[in-house]
Amino acid sequence: MIKLRLKRFGKKRETSFRIVACNSTSRRDGRPLEELGFYNPRTNETRLDTEALRRRLDQGAQPSDTVRGLLEKGGMIAKTIRPAETIGKAKQAAAREAEAKAAAKAAAEAKAAEVAAAEAAKAEAAAAAAAAAAAEETPEETPEETSVVEAEA
Repeated sequence: MIKLRLKRFGKKRETSFRIVACNSTSRRDGRPLEELGFYNPRTNETRLDTEALRRRLDQGAQPSDTVRGLLEKGGMIAKTIRPAETIGKAKQAAAREAEAKAAAKAAAEAKAAEVAAAEAAKAEAAAAAAAAAAAEETPEETPEETSVVEAEA
């Protein structure tokens, strides 16, 4: 299989790369089948032989991730959504849904606590009213009843 990848050259710490077509089993700096462009990451300079690149891509050559990015920036190929990006987006969507569920649950619990507090206040008021009504209904001890109680004793 033919791969489109970068071949390193230049001085130590001043590297630049050639975009080459080579066999997938060959070494990084081995002899390429064809040189297709140039990339300098320090100056962001990129030169592409568009005709040769188009021919190699039509033949089925597979670009490496870095070369794919360079070709996308150069407009040679359309941007593609890679599986890793899709997985990341799915995880982000799941996290957003989980946050929304947690917020909804917290809101429901707060509302339930508010309703329970209102019911407790209403029950307490009813109990206080019942106690007041019971206090009014019970007659105070009359002297007749006390004398009967004393006589029995």
